[in-house]
Amino acid sequence: MASRRGVAVLSRVEEILLLVAWEQKGKGYGVSIRERVQQLLGRRVSAGAVYVPLGRLVQRGLLRATLGEPTRVRGGRRKRFYRVTARGLRAARETRRVTERAWSVIRKSEWKKGRP
Repeated sequence: MASRRGVAVLSRVEEILLLVAWEQKGKGYGVSIRERVQQLLGRRVSAGAVYVPLGRLVQRGLLRATLGEPTRVRGGRRKRFYRVTARGLRAARETRRVTERAWSVIRKSEWKKGRP
């Protein structure tokens, strides 16, 4: 993750996880986020590919994690729900801005023809 004026620029994986957490409006937890990411990518994603970057996003203050109530179905364990913070939203917007600027340097006609 690079930074510009203190605003994070996310990796592609971080960006996708943050957007999925945003979409799930604070009701997203590891399994639901992983399932949605798999749906978006059209392929299997390992648990580690989701949980490790979610932890990093929480550490950096881009996501906030809260624990739900323990349930019998989960053997008394709690779900960890993720919500995007204001800082995370700024990071997502900055990442989109940088990505769009990077894509804007390629003329559409060149891209269609596959010219480097």
